[in-house]
Amino acid sequence: VARGLAGRIIQRLEDTGMKIVGMKMVWIDREFAKRHYRAHIKKFFYPTLESYVTSGPVIAICVEGVHSVENVRKLVGSTSPREAKPGTIRGDFAHYSTEYADKKNKAAANLIHASGSPEEAKEEVALWFTDRELHSYKTVHEVHTL
Repeated sequence: VARGLAGRIIQRLEDTGMKIVGMKMVWIDREFAKRHYRAHIKKFFYPTLESYVTSGPVIAICVEGVHSVENVRKLVGSTSPREAKPGTIRGDFAHYSTEYADKKNKAAANLIHASGSPEEAKEEVALWFTDRELHSYKTVHEVHTL
């Protein structure tokens, strides 16, 4: 949100045929960050990650689509912005490497989180969204081409 790229990132998700079924702007606290990033709590970078994700509002988005987890991962690019290919969200918009971030004791501001597996996606959607915040509908694409 702070970089002013939300619209461009959302557009990229929609351009690939992903359907947004949930979206909200939230300012998460440290406890929520710990629940979301529980696999990273013991890692050296966790304190800077927690500080980064709790420093301002974030936009939580849930998308659906064919092979959605795999396709979103491709669209997002490598976790390390330096390794992310041009054309990916991180390759085009993330502006410094994890190595640089580590030296400066900062989080690698790689702009976007993407679930790593369908199982992880299910857990994360349940963490971030209530059933009432998720919507079922058909896009024009679904009605006319699928």
